[in-house]
Amino acid sequence: MALSLAALAGFIVGAVAVLYYRHQIEPPRRVEDDGDAEAGALPHGVASVLAVLPSSAVVLDARDRVLRASSAARAFGLVKGERLMAAELLALARQVRRDGEIRESEIDVAGHKFGQESTSFAVRVAPLGSHGQVLVLAEDQTEHRRVEAVRRDFVANVSHELKTPVGALSLLAETIQDASDDPEAVDRFASRMQHEAARLTYLVQDLITLSRIQGAEPIPTPGQVSIDEAVGDAIDHCNTKAVAKDIVLVTGGTEGLRAWGDDELLVTALRNLISNAIAYSPEHTRVVVSVRPAGDSVEISVSDQGIGIPEDALERIFERFFRVDAARSRATGGTGLGLAIVKHVANAHAGEVSVWSKEGSGSTFTLRLPAFGGTAVAVPPPSPLEAVK
Repeated sequence: MALSLAALAGFIVGAVAVLYYRHQIEPPRRVEDDGDAEAGALPHGVASVLAVLPSSAVVLDARDRVLRASSAARAFGLVKGERLMAAELLALARQVRRDGEIRESEIDVAGHKFGQESTSFAVRVAPLGSHGQVLVLAEDQTEHRRVEAVRRDFVANVSHELKTPVGALSLLAETIQDASDDPEAVDRFASRMQHEAARLTYLVQDLITLSRIQGAEPIPTPGQVSIDEAVGDAIDHCNTKAVAKDIVLVTGGTEGLRAWGDDELLVTALRNLISNAIAYSPEHTRVVVSVRPAGDSVEISVSDQGIGIPEDALERIFERFFRVDAARSRATGGTGLGLAIVKHVANAHAGEVSVWSKEGSGSTFTLRLPAFGGTAVAVPPPSPLEAVK
């Protein structure tokens, strides 16, 4: 980004040099009638160049007054009236005016509205003309920094999550080698190795799935998806876990509804929701999957009678690797990516996922998807005669 700012500043300064030569021949255009035509005017065409710049651009005169400012500079609160509001930028401009050297920096500017977060800028300040004028270019880096922070956190989290099963497998392999003359110990440790290997497999699979859908791009080949079949497939995948805890999986609501999307991704999302409900529910309870039409959408809800989610964690549960109870999640074999996958699947389908939860009273996750054909209408099952055909 610094290179792009440097190239942009170089282009502007070069353009101004040409325009300044013309300015020596043609009468200058006055910006303010303050008795100082040379210091208070811009060469012809400079304002037009600044107007088309995507970044925030400000031109200061010899007395630090704003001669010209782009709409972006005013929108970000860098300029108010004839004043440059960022003290750090103003200090840079004065240094450039004194020695004529181009300077670059990165600054954070507090939001100019109540509750607004600060904005990060990559800035480049250069002399402009020979009357003490200074050009300030500022490129918004807030989103870039946020993405970089997310990427660093993701890499760190993946590294940490992979270390645990890999380290466990290495340790168990050494233990088995030392206990080669004890068949019972070998069987016990081998079983543990299978568990860690399965956990590593699930983690890799979830990472692959997440990498496919996290780009917020629409799914490549959407089609008609039977919600009944998607729910049935997801329940089949989770049935063994439910039986092990004596948890009953119940389905209800409107049958025959169809959504617009990718059946494999939808089954993955539903499987993650149902699997989570089972993992965080006590034994001998129920998990209910219900479907209902909602205008131009189809809503699929997964409700449990589990431990619930603390209110302060509700906003973060869809983050990658976020766990309300890390120890419990690892004990259940969770990867910490299930709900992040559900969120990205919903986004990829132009839908959404929401949650209601209360500690001690269970949770309900609702996946809202666009209905096939634009309206959520139940499709009757084929007659026996049609099924034969």
